[in-house]
Amino acid sequence: MSDVSQRPSRLTGGAFGLLPHLLLFVAILALWELAVMTGVITSIMIPQPSAVAAAIWKLYVTERTIYEHFFITLTEAVVGFLIGAAVAVSLAVASALNEPFKRYVSPYAIVLNVTPGIALTPVIIAWFGYGMGSKMALAAIISFFPIYVNTLTGLVQRHGDREDLFRSVGATDRQVFLKLRVPSALPLMFAGFKIGLTTALIGAVVAEFAQATAGVGVLMSRFSFQLNMASSIAALLSMTLIGLILFYSMEFLDDRVVFWRRESRRAAASRAKARRWTALMGKEED
Repeated sequence: MSDVSQRPSRLTGGAFGLLPHLLLFVAILALWELAVMTGVITSIMIPQPSAVAAAIWKLYVTERTIYEHFFITLTEAVVGFLIGAAVAVSLAVASALNEPFKRYVSPYAIVLNVTPGIALTPVIIAWFGYGMGSKMALAAIISFFPIYVNTLTGLVQRHGDREDLFRSVGATDRQVFLKLRVPSALPLMFAGFKIGLTTALIGAVVAEFAQATAGVGVLMSRFSFQLNMASSIAALLSMTLIGLILFYSMEFLDDRVVFWRRESRRAAASRAKARRWTALMGKEED
């Protein structure tokens, strides 16, 4: 009874909790529109929200010029992230298993991290050319460090009582690593993946700003040089959309892979295993 009575209140509370944010957002847009209309803000520098909305409609619906650039930037960020993540996880695993290897690799990883990515852009473009390769390379370099650090931090954590329990039942070093240390490191690894995926987008866009023929960064640069600020902000919002897609995609994977951190997901996984076990026992009885 109490759970049923509380459920509508939770739903109502969620709706009313969202309402103030929507009202504040609408109020900001209205004040922004009014400020530009009355000349308080120069429209050349900051366009009206209605002009930005019209530019978005033009890019996505009328002319549809955004889609090619959108998917090019998305591909550069994702492929660059996959390369950076593969290298980072491999080196982190090797470092966790071999202390001398860790001592030699970690300084180079730190040097790579403290070197500004934008300073590497001309060198990367000279090495990989003006195509998508240079954008993927810079995305991989920038996304490498947070993934490496988080993965290594998770893998070198010690779990005294649990590790002793594993040893007491005869687990080997390999089993302890795969069955205990890797699952325990997954939350930190996914935190690194989320940071690395969004920084990969930054690397791809920075490389597009430097030199490219296609991509959302190129589109934004063109609009800025034309002083078409409404379309430039529309392109900027498209970058934000790419970042949100990437972040929440990784959030979805985190929710599915590291399910034991959430009570609802843990309960669902337990019910699924119980159903499979019941079905298996039923087949054996037949």
